[in-house]
Amino acid sequence: MKIALAQLNYIIGDFEGNRLKILEAIARAGKEGSDLVVFSELSVCGYPPLDLLEREDFIAACNRVVGNIAESIEPGIGVLLGGPEFNTSDEGKLLYNSVFFIQGGKVQQVFRKTLLPTYDIFDEYRYFEPNREFRLLEFKGKQLAITICEDLWDEQPFESEFSRSRLYTTDPFDKLNQFNPHAIINLAASPFAHRKMEVKQSIFTGKATRYGLPVLYCNQVGAQTELIFEGGSLAINSQGEVIKRLAFFKEDFGVFDLEDLAGGKAALSENPIPDRIEMMANGLICGIRDYFGKLNFTSATLGLSGGIDSAVTLALAAEALGPDQMHVLLLPSQYSSGHSIDDSVQLARNLGVRYDILPIEELFNQFRDTLHPLFQALPEDIAEENIQARIRGTLLMALSNKFGNILLNTSNKSETAVGYGTLYGDMSGGLSVLGDVYKTDVYLLASYFNRHGEVIPEHILVKPPSAELRPDQKDSDSLPPYSDLDRILEAYIEKQLSPEKVVALGYDKSLVKKIIKLVNQNEYKRYQTPPILRISSKAFGVGRRLPLVARY
Repeated sequence: MKIALAQLNYIIGDFEGNRLKILEAIARAGKEGSDLVVFSELSVCGYPPLDLLEREDFIAACNRVVGNIAESIEPGIGVLLGGPEFNTSDEGKLLYNSVFFIQGGKVQQVFRKTLLPTYDIFDEYRYFEPNREFRLLEFKGKQLAITICEDLWDEQPFESEFSRSRLYTTDPFDKLNQFNPHAIINLAASPFAHRKMEVKQSIFTGKATRYGLPVLYCNQVGAQTELIFEGGSLAINSQGEVIKRLAFFKEDFGVFDLEDLAGGKAALSENPIPDRIEMMANGLICGIRDYFGKLNFTSATLGLSGGIDSAVTLALAAEALGPDQMHVLLLPSQYSSGHSIDDSVQLARNLGVRYDILPIEELFNQFRDTLHPLFQALPEDIAEENIQARIRGTLLMALSNKFGNILLNTSNKSETAVGYGTLYGDMSGGLSVLGDVYKTDVYLLASYFNRHGEVIPEHILVKPPSAELRPDQKDSDSLPPYSDLDRILEAYIEKQLSPEKVVALGYDKSLVKKIIKLVNQNEYKRYQTPPILRISSKAFGVGRRLPLVARY
């Protein structure tokens, strides 16, 4: 039996576009001699559809697409297609997260997801009823265990110490294995996390090794708002060896002989997982490209400050959208250093990006004059610093409104975590590109872009970070070294360690207390930021929900 994996990039709710994409892949599978073609989880509507699943018309549209696809394909080929299914029982949630087996012009069998994740970005039990019946797909003499994403992740490791080694009380594949399947097929929508690529692969190779069965894993690819799906679908033989991995961050297609996978005859491919920073860069580029493309946006802007964050954001955006679709502003004040302007100009020229220089000193002085009756002789402080940031935000949004250039937010995760940013100023934007990237990794991304020659000027990489909102300002005036800050933040946010356990890692108690207080106090700021492209296991946004008003 030959099985095709169709790794596609869907648009949520684009039923006609998704239908045509699916039919094209089925036609290709038929031409390449496939018996069965596998798509990803909820492929009919795209994942995650969120509260669109609460609309009856949305589910009805999904069902119409499934029916149309069934009627449109050749009778000999089988299709495994993900989509929501009405629960016709009088009890439980209204829907199942299902896989439809289509063959001979109709749906022949339905398989339903058992394990419904309700952690991090997932909230599937909000919509779906869990499966409680287990059976195999019998097709062309083979018995196939059909699983949906989490159904093979019952033993996944968690970074937090405050978690169980087994999240679920049911192991769906143990139940399916009682029927002696010939292979495991997994339809997934598994989002990207830059430190989990090897872990993710080990889950599938571990299942193959443990049960002595081939595993075929079809993952969604592309970005849906802040979520990025890397694809990387897998064909694994019965010895747990990766025979083929489909492409990362782009659509791909592969056909695999089940007998070769089961007998260990398939040739091993030299296809290692790329370097973490390379994966991070490609993931962010995918996130920008799909956010713009799926919303029919074309061009972008940002404030190019001469700092590392705006430089890396520009490099990523120019790669994603094309340099001709970028128009950036340099907005120096009287506190901006000359080299910041020179570095920014050189970067824009290196990338071939249009730029304009709009000094803000005169506007800033007008604000100070207007506010003088209120502020009088009070010393300048954060109020005046924030005015500069908000002037810049206003000018950038004026460019956005006039010409349709979507403003990209350039704040990194370290700054966002501790509130080192100005609401309605440098925290403005339609999309946050680096909001899930710690400062130390921003520098590594800059080095990645310079791997073949200088793109980001060297001076940007070596000068001390500064917001340049007052004379001789440095980030180190307010924050510890980023090498320490980032490790403390990662321990507290990603690993969710208690303050005491963070201190036990070797950090000063008063420093840890200060940083954690800043993280907790600035939740209200993060609540008002644009969508943040998620590349870690715990990003700010939909996967980290905390009360704004609390004293913890």
